[in-house]
Amino acid sequence: MESPSRTCSDTVEEPNPFAPFPNSEPNERRILTLRAILVGSLCGTLVNTSNIYLGLKAGWTTSANIFGSIIGFVVLKQWSASSFSNHAFGPHENNIVQTAATAAGGLSGVFVSAVPALHQLGLLKTPGADYFHLTLLTGLGGLFGLFSIAPLRHFFLVQVARELDLRFPSSTATATTIRSMHQALEGGLKARRKLRVVVISFLAALILRVASQYAIGILWDWHPFTWMVTTGITVSAAMSLESWGWYIEWTPAFIGSGMLVSVNVAVSFLAGSVLAWGVIGPLLVSNGIAFGQHRSSEGPWTELMSYTSLSKELATADHPSPRYWLLWPGVICMTTTALTELACQWRVIWIVLRDGFSLLVKWAKLKLGKGYAYTSLEQPEKPDPADSNRVRLWMWLPGVILVIVLSCPALKAQFGMSYVMTLLSLFLAFGMSLLAIQATGATDTTPLGTLSKVSQVILGVVNSQPSIEAAQRLNLIGGALTNIAASQATDLMGDFRVGFLLGTPPSTQYLTQIIGTLLATFISPLIFIVFSTAYPCILASDPNPTDSCEFSLPAASAWRVIAVAATEPTLPIPRSSLIFSSIMGIVGSAMVLLRHFILVDKWAHARKYHPNFMILAMAFTLPATHYGIAMVIGALVAAVWRKRSLVGYEEYGAAVAAGMMAGEGIGGSVNALLSILGVGGEGWGTGVGCPAGRC
Repeated sequence: MESPSRTCSDTVEEPNPFAPFPNSEPNERRILTLRAILVGSLCGTLVNTSNIYLGLKAGWTTSANIFGSIIGFVVLKQWSASSFSNHAFGPHENNIVQTAATAAGGLSGVFVSAVPALHQLGLLKTPGADYFHLTLLTGLGGLFGLFSIAPLRHFFLVQVARELDLRFPSSTATATTIRSMHQALEGGLKARRKLRVVVISFLAALILRVASQYAIGILWDWHPFTWMVTTGITVSAAMSLESWGWYIEWTPAFIGSGMLVSVNVAVSFLAGSVLAWGVIGPLLVSNGIAFGQHRSSEGPWTELMSYTSLSKELATADHPSPRYWLLWPGVICMTTTALTELACQWRVIWIVLRDGFSLLVKWAKLKLGKGYAYTSLEQPEKPDPADSNRVRLWMWLPGVILVIVLSCPALKAQFGMSYVMTLLSLFLAFGMSLLAIQATGATDTTPLGTLSKVSQVILGVVNSQPSIEAAQRLNLIGGALTNIAASQATDLMGDFRVGFLLGTPPSTQYLTQIIGTLLATFISPLIFIVFSTAYPCILASDPNPTDSCEFSLPAASAWRVIAVAATEPTLPIPRSSLIFSSIMGIVGSAMVLLRHFILVDKWAHARKYHPNFMILAMAFTLPATHYGIAMVIGALVAAVWRKRSLVGYEEYGAAVAAGMMAGEGIGGSVNALLSILGVGGEGWGTGVGCPAGRC
């Protein structure tokens, strides 16, 4: 699962982005409070629900940091002024709220990717019957990610931050938002205005999502080429464009996401959709290289085709669907681009090895519980005000050992994973966590899906299970561990960055993150059970292209296909796709090198026109062109807004986007409940405006 931006907003430029904010020393009496954990966890649960909905639709998730910061400020500011409170509310307690929200909003990625893939391949029973197994897996992976990365706080935020330009844009935006709300004289009024904006955009998106299920072809999806056919104008070109999925979807979540990313990212995403589903796909079909399926045999819709199947008949080297053929260039290009990007930051690998050896030397002289800074003894330009409350050795090392000791027998008993495979999976999880943190800190892009797929390929090479089913199960479970651990590790380091800037004690944030992760461990599987009960197509191994399904499941489909390919005796990839994948991977790597070594100094201004090949390749794996269109709409709205009123956009832009994304996600959850109750749009709605009456 990929995340082009973890909910970032424009930030106030600081003289030194690698030093704490001025006057950031802790001065609050008590910050780890029940009210902070409660409000943060509730915000995180809402975002978790939203993420599972969005991830099942488009493989997309977002962070709860901005959402939790704003809601937390308004709620606890009022709480502290009431007769129920006996202490004031400050920025550090506000940071605890967003930390709890970020942690509780996590662990959703695996439930939109590996878990559905396991069910689609028949490797698990049912979500309800497997609840304990899924809770165990997410808990072990999430805690391993936290325990193993916690001692690297000083390393990433102080030691190599400037060297690797690790600014963590979303986290910096969150810290800036918290500080501005608390420092401004009219902070309370500002926060109430932001809350009003969040609530309005949230309710508007929620109402639209719920109402649209009853008239989806009118309120949600606009199919202009279908409208041509229904008026009696049967145009082959119009039917072809409809078959390839070219229509507009008024999705608040992706319009909001487009408002937060740059125009370059949004245009790169749409360009990838045009290249994959407007150029290459049709060429493959016209030349007999890839094949589709008829979606209808009724009336004027006999020419309507589906090109997105990943069924067994259309996921082979000899008879692929366009989606299966295009999946490999997307995955391989994303992987080579990410690895080239990391290779350009080769210093991080050297520094980890260098300081890792230094750590081993220090261990011999360190008394248990005394605490330490992970890296060299160099002092930062400005001392870290939270350094005296750093995460100490006893807070993480026993946890790492305990998780490893428990994981080996637990995963063997529950999933049949050998001790060697478990240890290898945890080792890969730690390594991929380092890469995910580096990518997030430098680019605000967290390539969890790509890194997890790298783990899948490695596990597929060393896997020696006696049956294909067992090999596929362990391949997906191992990849899931990487995804879970890297997700929580990246969230923890992002929260540490917020605390570093504000001066919040990291040990307190660390404990909050553990509490939120434990909550998400039990909540995330329950949310998935609700969605899979309402929409059984999520678990279907081979959904019929004529059936209507709310979700396109791009992440789950990609995980499933790679698990099958990595465990087959012969590589089931079309030769033409493999050749094109190699070419596209080389081009993607070359574009990264171009940005790093050519578009510098006097040519640096050209970077804003340089396509983001990671995002472009992602569009190859997502058989839904309307998401790119929606993101471009959002990016253009934000660009016009910034041009007409920069102050207004900086004040309310992130609030509008956060409300829209959360609103659609919660609206999707309401739709799931209505479907379970038998009053959903599939039984009570109309298909007017939809191709062949189905959207």
